[in-house]
Amino acid sequence: MTPDTTPETAPAGAGLSEAQAATEARRIIADAYRPTAYRDTTPLPAHGEAPAVAQPGRPPMSQSATDASVLMLAGGTTTVMVGGTASVLMYLSQYADPLVCGLVFGAPTALVLALARLATRAKPAPEEHHHYQGPVHQDRRTVHSRTSGVWAKTDNHQ
Repeated sequence: MTPDTTPETAPAGAGLSEAQAATEARRIIADAYRPTAYRDTTPLPAHGEAPAVAQPGRPPMSQSATDASVLMLAGGTTTVMVGGTASVLMYLSQYADPLVCGLVFGAPTALVLALARLATRAKPAPEEHHHYQGPVHQDRRTVHSRTSGVWAKTDNHQ
């Protein structure tokens, strides 16, 4: 130490030998470059305490409700377009018969609705895959049930 430095103001490592200073420097550098990461291995809860937050856009609903709402929106849009076109045509012609316009503009809508119903009924049956291990017996009998009477009595016939 120099005369103007006290032990409190002396630089770190003062008074160490050359080998001790080198060892201390390596330790400090190793500590500085050691990766600092922590992985929490506790299992996450299946659901938290906070309630679900609705996102912007359509409100949360089931898939069938979403499909039904899309169909309603499409049907409403089609109705507005057909009715608006008929109204503009009757206004501009000043002679259009409302009954004829209703038939002409309603026919495509009825055709589209009929085709949509046909398309929903024409869906292919879903494929079923069964995987069994060991001997399997399949019973293919058909049971016809009939329930009648005030006091329900069920007869099952094969």
